[in-house]
Amino acid sequence: MPFKKLNREQVDSFFVDGYVIVKGFCNKAEVDRMYATAIEDDAMTKNALLLNDQTGRKTKLSLWFTPGNDVFGYLTRSEKMVNSVARLLDSDAPVCHFHSKLMQKEPRVGGAWEWHQDYGYWYKNQFMFPDQLVSVMVALTTANKENGCLQVIKGSHKLGRVNHGFAGEQVGADMTMVNNALKTMEHIYVELEPGDALFFHSNILHRSEANLSDHPRWSIISCYCSQSNLAYNETSTSWKTPVQTVPDMAIEKWEAASLSQADFLKKENDPALKDYQPSNK
Repeated sequence: MPFKKLNREQVDSFFVDGYVIVKGFCNKAEVDRMYATAIEDDAMTKNALLLNDQTGRKTKLSLWFTPGNDVFGYLTRSEKMVNSVARLLDSDAPVCHFHSKLMQKEPRVGGAWEWHQDYGYWYKNQFMFPDQLVSVMVALTTANKENGCLQVIKGSHKLGRVNHGFAGEQVGADMTMVNNALKTMEHIYVELEPGDALFFHSNILHRSEANLSDHPRWSIISCYCSQSNLAYNETSTSWKTPVQTVPDMAIEKWEAASLSQADFLKKENDPALKDYQPSNK
């Protein structure tokens, strides 16, 4: 049976653990169409950002703000996505889309992501309420320990915001607090099959290791907020624009536009990256 929205048990699990995994959130036809677009749409390659981890391996991502009429826009605007997110945001206000990003961990060279909270990044955007920010990762390829799947510290969203600073060209959490959390809470490897989804809180600590396998690890991550969650230092506008939902079948069936018109993030336009001066990379 096609997935429709998170049930009560899944919602309760999210609030207790800071995340919930949904198996089969997207079907094979939907995943195949998204993965083909990720590979074939030149806009993804032209707008990819390369960030060094602490070892010099490169993490590649393409990030855009406004969800359009492309296949990824259909995913982020789909009823099953928006209705599920609405159950997790601590607000009755409309659901808005902050940004989406295609994560591209190539075989043997894909870099690591350091321990961090998303709100450790978004605090600089001056979003007021971390409980009104939720991210959803949909796996486009298999994600496992061998190719650098996401790791989370179960329940760490209850810590509140942890101080962050630069680690390579990434923003990482204070490792003293991270190590204390690892002594206190369960460390989970989030292994996913194509089409599985991970819903996670903006304050949960998470990371991923480098992809040293022979297989790619690609995923799409869409980040949402409630319209009532004001961002006083954010120049994009999608975060305050209610999502215009589309039926779930749009992902697979509707004609899709190219991503060439998407409002991609440029490295020079991100204040955190613009101000960073690499010292040893």
